[in-house]
Amino acid sequence: MSPTDPGASSSTDDTLDLRLSEELVELIAHDQPEPHAPGGAGAPWRRGPDLLDSLADWGPVETGMGPFRLVPVRVERDLPTVTRWMNDPAVAAFWELDGPGTVAEAHLRAQLDGDGRSVPCMGVLAGVPMSYWEVYRADLDPIARHYPARPHDTGLHLLIGTVSCRGRGIGTRLLRSVADLVLDRRPACGRVVAEPDLRNVPSVSAFLSAGFRLAAEISLPDKRAALMIRDRALRRVL
Repeated sequence: MSPTDPGASSSTDDTLDLRLSEELVELIAHDQPEPHAPGGAGAPWRRGPDLLDSLADWGPVETGMGPFRLVPVRVERDLPTVTRWMNDPAVAAFWELDGPGTVAEAHLRAQLDGDGRSVPCMGVLAGVPMSYWEVYRADLDPIARHYPARPHDTGLHLLIGTVSCRGRGIGTRLLRSVADLVLDRRPACGRVVAEPDLRNVPSVSAFLSAGFRLAAEISLPDKRAALMIRDRALRRVL
């Protein structure tokens, strides 16, 4: 694990002790999950804490381009699409999940078979799947070792899969809509965070235009990242 960026804040007053995640794993380990939820063929179902406040039930949000909904991934339905997107050179340069379908499948199943701290989703705009998202508990993720995390910080990863939707400001509008959706559906969450690769200038620009602020540059194991934060208190200002 790479050290935290020396230029970032060294204060740990509001950093969540990561032992919480270890205790959470132990708690969930005592429960044996049922294979599938009733009426939800192929959808994972877990007993124990709901770490992302029933994301599957968040519903659509209006974007000005049509309704947008986060739909949790089902591998048997979505793997071909996700694999195709991951093999786009513009995506592969930063996600590094190109290759046969088994590569993307392993990445998806690691989340779906986990404790629910990260949920992979298809982004469906006006009825058309056009993006891939990961909504995750940043405070329970290894990234919390690299910045002063707060309880319930919620992270976003995003790729625009449909080429015709890139470079038109669509990513910016979706980021703002989804960040606001997170804050609306997760009342305990005070901040939405992201950590795009600093080399990915279009992505960093999209976050800035969507009301996120550049809080720091941080060194992660696989990249030098821009720590982007959208604060609940500033959402009506930025």
